[in-house]
Amino acid sequence: MRTGGPVQEGRGRDRSMTARRGSGPTMHDVGKLAQVSAMTVSRVLKDDPGVSEATRERVFAAVDRLGYRRNQTARSLRLGGSGMIGLVVTNLANPFYSRLALGVQEVATEYGLRVVLSNSGEQADREPGLIDGLVDHQVEGLIVVPAGSRQQHLARAMRHVPVVLAARPPAGLDTDCVLVEDFHGAREATGCLLADGHTRIAFLGNPPALYTGAERLRGFWAAHEEVGVEPDNALICQGLVDSATAERATLDLLGRAERPTALFCTNNRISQGAIRALYKSGTTLPVAGFDDFDLSDVLGLPLTLVSYDADEIGRQAARLLIDRLEQDDEAAPRASRRVTVPTRVVRHGAPSADGPGQRPPAPDTSV
Repeated sequence: MRTGGPVQEGRGRDRSMTARRGSGPTMHDVGKLAQVSAMTVSRVLKDDPGVSEATRERVFAAVDRLGYRRNQTARSLRLGGSGMIGLVVTNLANPFYSRLALGVQEVATEYGLRVVLSNSGEQADREPGLIDGLVDHQVEGLIVVPAGSRQQHLARAMRHVPVVLAARPPAGLDTDCVLVEDFHGAREATGCLLADGHTRIAFLGNPPALYTGAERLRGFWAAHEEVGVEPDNALICQGLVDSATAERATLDLLGRAERPTALFCTNNRISQGAIRALYKSGTTLPVAGFDDFDLSDVLGLPLTLVSYDADEIGRQAARLLIDRLEQDDEAAPRASRRVTVPTRVVRHGAPSADGPGQRPPAPDTSV
């Protein structure tokens, strides 16, 4: 039998830990006796190489002393838990959130956790019900992409489970979050267009109340200020929610007497709508925007895209949450943490400063 310091105390107290419940010992009981979290117990039982040998010895000694037997219905990380974590995103139709969810699932699977996925559809009034439902189903913790700035329902949830935010920061909450370099990426991409000679750049953005929309507009303005160019407010279109609204806004801009010579889009759906409008109007303009997307390199358009690892946002959020779950109940609470995922600019096609033009004619293939 393995032995360790903290578990050398009398068996009477050990047995009483489970006798009060009238059932067998739980992973929570093992953690209490070994003076570690239930998550650490789970890692030891899965032979996680990241656990120290001393901790392994204490956990196995507690397992032996309590007669703990692991089974699929009692894999909870906390007493009464479910072995599940909840993930709430705003739009499953957006590939960004699919990749984020895959990153969360990757890390959760490493720890034997299951992910319960909910979609708010960008409806802030729908989100509290989704959060309450997940808490009622006894998820161990929550990862949330908030749909709005009112987050009182998340504060209520934090009384029961740890909550980590992804892609958007907390508003009045003291909790961990994972963000993208929204400001920096927008400034760098806009700077590329300005360096190519464009001074009439249209901004096609999501609703200004969203953190990402506000930060990316701020980066757009900062790039102009750095080179002494004043953006034209008439070319700033906000409140776009999908590719259809972006397409209509772009067609409107292209129909003006003083139309833009380049476009900046704040996400992949807006970029795709703008590209569709360019195609329908037979116009070729440089497009800059957030989020790389499939086939962007073969469209034949001058594209400047802000790329980043969306999976990594999910992985980092899951690690922050699991770190909270691993924390011993008796330990002093950790300060909230903010992780930022870096961006990089990817350019496809030849940049142009010639202003708006028509699609080049097809080559003459006649003999």
